[in-house]
Amino acid sequence: MSSQVKKEEAPKYKIRKEDQVQVISGKAKGKTGKVLRVDKEKGRVYVEGLNMLHKHSKPRKQGEKGGIIKLEGPINISNVQLYCSKCKRGVRTRIRLQDSGARNRVCAKCSEVIG
Repeated sequence: MSSQVKKEEAPKYKIRKEDQVQVISGKAKGKTGKVLRVDKEKGRVYVEGLNMLHKHSKPRKQGEKGGIIKLEGPINISNVQLYCSKCKRGVRTRIRLQDSGARNRVCAKCSEVIG
């Protein structure tokens, strides 16, 4: 008997890199920004200019300067929604199939194509 090991897949999310999103809860609630990257395993997104962290760096080589580097921290993917430019807010989305077989994400309220 051959036993097959099921590989656990990362969940599928509606939010992708380069999407415009709005934060719906947390300290950055109401702010919008562009998604820089999505960590599917941990369920986190990194949004440009939001949840900024300070990283202290020491000079490692001679002549190199140390200092404080600001970088984006992760936000839970459940705390962001895709931003609809027509509705001017974060919205839920639907999938609309085109005649050519392409799939588009559309706003559930106004049916505007997102992304």
